[in-house]
Amino acid sequence: MGFLAAGLGAGIIALGAGFGIGIIGKSATESIARQPEAAGDIRGAMLLTAVFIEGVALIGAIVCIILALGLGQ
Repeated sequence: MGFLAAGLGAGIIALGAGFGIGIIGKSATESIARQPEAAGDIRGAMLLTAVFIEGVALIGAIVCIILALGLGQ
């Protein structure tokens, strides 16, 4: 049962991270289209936010692996 829960958790984490980064990319593209002179600042903020989302997703995946291996008991 632990493997099933870990697999579902990892899938949900991947969907959430992908959805979040997609929204960031969409918003950044729209912002750059409206203010091309601010492209560097917008791109930097977008990359920093994407890194934070990936970090949280990585932590979630590690928790899923720990739960699957039964090391959390």
